[in-house]
Amino acid sequence: MELAVKTLEGAEAGSVTLSDEIFGLEPRQDILHRCVVWQLSRRQAGTHQTLSRADVNRTKRKMYKQKGTGGARHGAASAPQFRGGAKAFGPVSRSHASDLPKKVRALALRHALSSKAKDQQIVVLDDAVLSEPKTKLLKERLAGLGLSSALVVSGAEVDANFGLASRNVTHLDVLPVQGINVYDILRRQTLVLTKAAVDALEARFK
Repeated sequence: MELAVKTLEGAEAGSVTLSDEIFGLEPRQDILHRCVVWQLSRRQAGTHQTLSRADVNRTKRKMYKQKGTGGARHGAASAPQFRGGAKAFGPVSRSHASDLPKKVRALALRHALSSKAKDQQIVVLDDAVLSEPKTKLLKERLAGLGLSSALVVSGAEVDANFGLASRNVTHLDVLPVQGINVYDILRRQTLVLTKAAVDALEARFK
């Protein structure tokens, strides 16, 4: 697959050939779904917790006598049905993380890249560099390229001016190539890769 390379100003800067082993697969939704669920489950803090019977600081004395009241046979006031009592089967602190084989994660990344390529939602830039850290300047450049929702993946490091200018732009994510992931690729409409990012991805999968 051959794509035109553009500069940030919108000018032509040659072309680049994308490997079919990375960008030419038939996307599988099941693999993408597994990887997104794996990513999001690892993000959950898992710090939700309610008080159990052992945690409620209430007297354990029997509330009233067992027989003769005409009511139910209750014990301690820490039971869930009473005001101030414990929570029955409430959430506890735990990890939500699940396991996903490393090879499946790598395959999911290739399928995510192929999905963007199939939908013609990949733009290749010569480089993502700004002369000054101005958000207004970056917005003008993005508008010139027709980008409203994009993930920009640069080389090993994000240009400092570009990173600062992008912080206040909505629907724009900027990552170094080491941080590229399935969820961020799919959540934005367009995937913007620099030539350095393309070279790094091909070296990674070959």
